[in-house]
Amino acid sequence: MIKPDSTTLKNLKAKLQVRRPWDSIIIFILNVLIAIPLFIILHQNLVDPEWPFHIDRILIFIILVVAIQLVLRLLKTILIICMALYLLALLYGSVFGGYGFNAVFEDYRSMVYTMAEDPNPQDIIISKLLPFPNKGQIIDAVNYDDPRVRNFSVMAATKYFKDVKGYQQHRKLIQCFSVFKEIRNRWRYVNDPTGTEYIASATESLQHFSGDCDDHAILMSAAIKAIGGTPRIIHTGGHLYPEMLIGTKSDLETANYLIKEQLFKEESKDQEVHYHIDERGQVWLNLDYTARYPGGKFMREEILGELTFY
Repeated sequence: MIKPDSTTLKNLKAKLQVRRPWDSIIIFILNVLIAIPLFIILHQNLVDPEWPFHIDRILIFIILVVAIQLVLRLLKTILIICMALYLLALLYGSVFGGYGFNAVFEDYRSMVYTMAEDPNPQDIIISKLLPFPNKGQIIDAVNYDDPRVRNFSVMAATKYFKDVKGYQQHRKLIQCFSVFKEIRNRWRYVNDPTGTEYIASATESLQHFSGDCDDHAILMSAAIKAIGGTPRIIHTGGHLYPEMLIGTKSDLETANYLIKEQLFKEESKDQEVHYHIDERGQVWLNLDYTARYPGGKFMREEILGELTFY
């Protein structure tokens, strides 16, 4: 077997190297893409010494960028080869309808958005094992800060259950249940246009209270968020549905009693309250349009991805 000599290896390495200044440009882009999520994680998990002008955070970011830059330059040849193969794979996915450039943009954008809002960003990294469909569009569509969404949510929050006594500390929970009831009573399922995944914003769905599962999940999430609740949207493969953060197991007992004995007695009669518990032990209640009460039976229970709106 003929072993390649050092001259052959050097020639091969020279051919694989990217000419200046493109090698520096590629490394700079990689540095930015890696540094931003890592800085968010460090920022949220390190104690804030409260230095003036956030000098500590500025120093952390500078040190992080310099360290990543040094590592990338040491592995320059290997990284550029991998980057080229990665770009070719994305180009193939974009042309033939697979995982392409647009999907990468949406996933990165939503990851940074969610990590910036989430006090425990490491959980989001786990959920990134599978891509969440249309994440960027859904984030934009959950426009809870639009005055029309806020006004509707306030109306819906105070429409039902105004006479419940003795649960002042659970007012927000009861108001979120009232929002669920109002949307559930008015919602009508309408398919998307043939061959198209149409993502309606919350304000758009307020016009007719109609659409498919993702439209319902978007409106429900925006309305819950608009009155101080914490919603999330679950992706199961062929279905999207909303859930609401209840809290601890103790909070679940309160929610279960309110649903079964106070607010949805007829709808939940002889039925169970369905929920999920996440990695932090927090309880999330099902708010799907197929459920007649909060915590109704799951249409599809498997979780392939989640998008939380803290």
